Amino acid sequence: MFHYGMPTLLETPTIKSSASLCAELGLSFVELNMNMPQYQVERTDVTLLTKTAEKYGLYYTFHLDENFSPADFNKRVADAYVETMLQTVDLAKELRVPIINMHLNRGVYFTMPTERIFLFDEYADEYLARITAFRDVCERAVGDADIKICIENTEGYDRPFLRKSLEVLLESRVFGFTFDIGHNAGASVDDEAIIMNYPGRLRHMHVHDAVGSKNHLGLGDGNLDIGRYLGMAQTADCRVVLETKTIEALRRSVQWIRERQHTEGFRA
Repeated sequence: MFHYGMPTLLETPTIKSSASLCAELGLSFVELNMNMPQYQVERTDVTLLTKTAEKYGLYYTFHLDENFSPADFNKRVADAYVETMLQTVDLAKELRVPIINMHLNRGVYFTMPTERIFLFDEYADEYLARITAFRDVCERAVGDADIKICIENTEGYDRPFLRKSLEVLLESRVFGFTFDIGHNAGASVDDEAIIMNYPGRLRHMHVHDAVGSKNHLGLGDGNLDIGRYLGMAQTADCRVVLETKTIEALRRSVQWIRERQHTEGFRA
């Protein structure tokens, strides 16, 4: 579904402040950032979130903790993250959240004389067995619910274990992609090409401008072809988070879209 939304900002720490800004700007959803203490599952007030969504005419997506590591070699650590996902899926069902965004954790690496060796590559069989088990648990938990767990590109899919993880997870219908265009601009590999190798699996986008590795800029403040990416989102019929870090940059980004929607052919 092609909708625009906003991230959780440090300037809008409460759900009311986020929702009121979202409605003021004419956006459709707020992506709740579960890195923040107020959006931990055990602290979530379902009644408050539901009433707020109804009052402001919006809905939510979830952004999991960026440390999320369900394939950690420490079983207790991995189990805690898997349980976090299961609790998040249950919460998503209660709140009718369509997207759970996650990162693929790169884990620990050893710096050798000529290269970095990532332990998830060095012990790939064990790592991928854990990723497979995680996929199967998620598929059972989601069941028939209209929820997609979307894998966001971060530093680039430059390691074999990352690309193999995608293959394993995307064997399940409950997984899809979040394409972060700013992260892609600063990565050492072309994440866009890798994502496009999985037709129909792009379900979510994080859109912000960038100059090289400096990203999360307001639209028009960098050198990315934003119009092309919004056209891609429209074609894929996926949601778009205008992932700036300040209210000012978010406002400018919304205005940038509205000023160009008719001339550049994408919807506002």
